[in-house]
Amino acid sequence: MPFMKRRTFLSLMGAAALTSSMMLTGCGAGSDDDRKIVRIGHVQSQTHPDHLGLEAFASYINEKLGDKYRVEVYPSELLGSQTEMVQLTQTGAIDFVVASNAIMETFSAKYQIFNLPYLFSSVEAYHEAMDDPEVTDPIFKTTSKAGLETVAWLDAGTRNFYTIKTPINQPSDLKGLKIRVQQSPTNVEMMRLLGGTATPMGFGDVYTALQAGILDGAENNELALTDNGHGDICKYYSYDMHQMVPDLLVANYAFLNGLSDEERAIFEEGFQIVKSTEQDAWEDAVAEAKDKAENEQHVNFIYPDTAPFQEAMAPLHDSVLAANPELQPIYDLIQQHNAAHTAD
Repeated sequence: MPFMKRRTFLSLMGAAALTSSMMLTGCGAGSDDDRKIVRIGHVQSQTHPDHLGLEAFASYINEKLGDKYRVEVYPSELLGSQTEMVQLTQTGAIDFVVASNAIMETFSAKYQIFNLPYLFSSVEAYHEAMDDPEVTDPIFKTTSKAGLETVAWLDAGTRNFYTIKTPINQPSDLKGLKIRVQQSPTNVEMMRLLGGTATPMGFGDVYTALQAGILDGAENNELALTDNGHGDICKYYSYDMHQMVPDLLVANYAFLNGLSDEERAIFEEGFQIVKSTEQDAWEDAVAEAKDKAENEQHVNFIYPDTAPFQEAMAPLHDSVLAANPELQPIYDLIQQHNAAHTAD
């Protein structure tokens, strides 16, 4: 069965299984006991660092609160596309989803700041800033009215352009190319400024679109080449390093508010376990993906001068901050983290 057709089939089967399960278990309470089933959905494979982090979270909660809760993790779009799973989390049909920052931007414009290209000067500054509650709390807590709250950030590495036929060495190489971007206005504007044609679409549709020639390329981290098969089609991966954007563990707001103080404290510890486990696995996963892409999929890795790309992005920083002046203090805090990690 072709790669994406198989994923679509599994997604439909998973959604049907979820509906059937909820009908049988009273939307969360198990039929054999009174435990609530806590469902978490995500788009990645079972070997992806996101899944490893979520499994560690499930083990922790099941150990600490196993008399009240049973956590189940559904990988590989088994419960639907990422957008569909966010909607299910809104309604409380599932309790958590790993969502892209781009999707959360559609609920709160404040998330735009994390989509800004070249926002962080280094991985160290990125991690330090994202661990700073003065940076994240004013953003993560803005979606409660939509029924959602971000409870942890997950490392998603560095986003770079990869293409089927055209090596990207400078922004002008993107001219006329149809590049898949995440579904957010910030990413669409990024491509416009670089001269490419932005093609927003859900992650699960990218493989088929590349295969059919609807897209000339995409942008993502190295794991997309191997875990999602994009390196079977795209043979040029350019380290322009335009974004360090976190993935986000997002909870149903009503579920969080329904926890007792003791339960919430345990869940908060669990959220830290997700983050630390995922981040510990990330570096090794990237190294393995790059090795496989280079030696088995025969992907060519390119290391362009990033300065021209950065210069092209300056207007986007200015326009986002002008439209959202409340983001300026957060932006300034991030610049302080950048300055603290500037190379001598």
